[in-house]
Amino acid sequence: MLQVNLAEDIYYLGFNDRRTHLFENIWPIPHGVSYNSYLIVDEKIALVDTVERAFIDDYLDAIEEIIGDREVDYLIINHMEPDHSGALKAIVHRYPNITLVGNKKTFGFVESYYMKPENIHMVHDDHVLDLGKHKLQFQMIPMVHWPETMVTFEETNQILFSGDAFGSYGTMDGGIFDDEINLDFYEVEVMRYFTNIVGKYCPHTQRAIKKLAGLDIKMIAATHGPIWRSDLNWILKRYNKWSSYDLDQGVVIVYGSMYGNTKKMAETIARQIAVRGIKNIRVYDASKTHSSYIINDIFKYKGFIVGSAAYNNAMFPNVETLLTTIEHMAPKDHLLGIFGNYSWNGGGVKNLKTFAEKIKWDMVYEPIEEKGNMKVQTQEELIKLADAMADKLLEMPAPEKI
Repeated sequence: MLQVNLAEDIYYLGFNDRRTHLFENIWPIPHGVSYNSYLIVDEKIALVDTVERAFIDDYLDAIEEIIGDREVDYLIINHMEPDHSGALKAIVHRYPNITLVGNKKTFGFVESYYMKPENIHMVHDDHVLDLGKHKLQFQMIPMVHWPETMVTFEETNQILFSGDAFGSYGTMDGGIFDDEINLDFYEVEVMRYFTNIVGKYCPHTQRAIKKLAGLDIKMIAATHGPIWRSDLNWILKRYNKWSSYDLDQGVVIVYGSMYGNTKKMAETIARQIAVRGIKNIRVYDASKTHSSYIINDIFKYKGFIVGSAAYNNAMFPNVETLLTTIEHMAPKDHLLGIFGNYSWNGGGVKNLKTFAEKIKWDMVYEPIEEKGNMKVQTQEELIKLADAMADKLLEMPAPEKI
């Protein structure tokens, strides 16, 4: 394995996963994902997180290649999710005298997943672990995105080992640092990672950003994606924008349609919104596009309009699945419109109204429902819905460019 240094005696130990189709067995990762671990060699040797279990053998070999017969003294556990703790048991077996470093919530997870830990070192906010030349400071950032999550700040080189925070989907295809890669490609993967994994916990992310603002950070090394060393503001500004629900002028239109009638309604709405001058319009068929991508745009744009055909007196199943995910993620401060279609009995719009009551977004127009093919009167109502959404969107201030 080619050695990559973040700084003197600090090594990147990362592995690319191009085989897995679904991250957490939910979210599509067509461009794969990396698992990043870090090794600090000093008077004492510390590992910062581990990797997914599929890479254990190569991981252990890479560590031995750097340190030879020396022992690893500490394993810093910033986050216990198995894609980062997957090699924990193997590390303890290889280095039986190792001390596990975590906070008061960490070690319960260790016992639940792997074993009862014997050698532990419990840390808290501002606690410092002295390795010799390198000193590690710890800060707790719970629920970004598990309750035990913390970060490790290496004070000598001012490197923040951030766990899942500031991470990204996508493998490292040669380039590892932000100045070695095309960030235009990674922007979509960074945002999808945020909205799919961290987005549920935006208030906690905001608290973490404010808490870490006092550190003089020169580099951010997450457990997925690139290492940020040249343009930290690129990732920090985006995380701050997304986690504060700072939305752009635009609308996401999603529909579920069996025979095309609900689709026609969605197309009518989209066209009128475009006529009104709104350029960011995303129209999705809920049966074709995975919710991972739709959720991503919902975190980006202010407007959301959803339509459902009736299906067995209920909502169209793929629309229902999406809306359940949206309720779980609980994004804030959106504008909402709803519409639907039925053939012999309702159910789609009725259940969309229930979604509207739960999500508590600002409804821009009354729900619209058609029976069968779209009639002229219904088309006129859909245009009014589109106009109401456009009116609200056009009132928005111009977004700050990032």
